[in-house]
Amino acid sequence: MAEYGEWNRKGATLSDVTAQKEYGVSRDFIVKGIRAGRLEYREGSIWGNPYLRVLRSQLEPYIVDQLGSNYLVSGKSQTELRKVKKEIADLKKKLAALQARKAEIEGAIKMTDRTTASSRRGRSREKAM
Repeated sequence: MAEYGEWNRKGATLSDVTAQKEYGVSRDFIVKGIRAGRLEYREGSIWGNPYLRVLRSQLEPYIVDQLGSNYLVSGKSQTELRKVKKEIADLKKKLAALQARKAEIEGAIKMTDRTTASSRRGRSREKAM
């Protein structure tokens, strides 16, 4: 039985599609767990597409019982690796954009320095005459 407020906690529930991505389990696997009474669920629908919400705290032990702890650890590790790779790629894109912006700013600074230096030279020549 779910704890009080568990359905409302962030990260405590996941949809059948998210469970498939994170743990590699199918919707049929989740439905079998629901029918066996091992998983509590709630039905939802977004834009007319139905989905099942299950509790992570119940799904993980069910996966361990049915598929083994190695399967669960492997699935979690692959999911975390995927997230880390995605974050690295995002940071590389951001770094490239920042480096391009840095080059623009440095170019603008050099142009203003040249303009300022040439105008100073012209003033000093006028004073000398």
